[in-house]
Amino acid sequence: MRKTPSHRAGRALLAVALLLPFTGCAGEGPRSVKGKHTLRVGVKYDQPGIGMRRPDGTFEGFDVEVARYVATKLGAKDVEFVGLTSGQREDYLLHRKVDLVIATYSITAKRKTIVTYAGPYYVAHQDIMVRADDTSVSGLRDLKDKRLCQSQGSNSVLRVTEEHGIPATLVPAASYGECFTKLTAGQVDAVTTDDLILAGFALQQPKAVRLVNTKFTDEKWGIGLHRSDVRGCEEVNRAVTGMYQDGTAERLLKRWFGPTGVEVTTTVPQFEGCS
Repeated sequence: MRKTPSHRAGRALLAVALLLPFTGCAGEGPRSVKGKHTLRVGVKYDQPGIGMRRPDGTFEGFDVEVARYVATKLGAKDVEFVGLTSGQREDYLLHRKVDLVIATYSITAKRKTIVTYAGPYYVAHQDIMVRADDTSVSGLRDLKDKRLCQSQGSNSVLRVTEEHGIPATLVPAASYGECFTKLTAGQVDAVTTDDLILAGFALQQPKAVRLVNTKFTDEKWGIGLHRSDVRGCEEVNRAVTGMYQDGTAERLLKRWFGPTGVEVTTTVPQFEGCS
């Protein structure tokens, strides 16, 4: 049958009608963490003192406590924790599997093109951990030709091998928990990452390992949000400021890391700015 102008007009109107729900969604703007009833927060699950999953399935650690504080300030009534590895952080934010990532998530220029960062909520310093009886490592240069554990998704070893040009044999691991196990088992010679992460593991077996105490970077731990949530980022920054001003940050740092002897910073970090 020949299509008349009225038929063609009808089909055009139908097509527009089918598209309206989708264009309407686009006009609603990005979903923000501000004011959500339940916040899903990605945290580490195998880092003592930072983010650790208990046998009953609940989580504990410094990052976990920071997450609870920030969520309350954002107006959330409930927090659901999701355990993740370093390599999963961007994917979980991009695909909205979590609303926030608070998981020793160092701010880098590359990552800022993928996610939005609030904070930093803490500035750590990269250090080195070796077995307690290993006297061959007293500084960064001593890592030459050593077996260095490389946790998936982490940039820490690249600061040694690329930024400082120190040749080392990289031994892959799924997480820093696995790196710690490899170190104590003699499968690697050293683990290098942020001092608070290393300090947490050192508490598990204080006689088996030691920190070299050669702090050679500033690691700005940010709170990751979906790339579109600039408004939420600004609200998170307000919460982090309050956390330091009311003494909560100092209390949490001393609670989780005081026994390690690691020197902690208790003043508000300089924020990177939301963009």
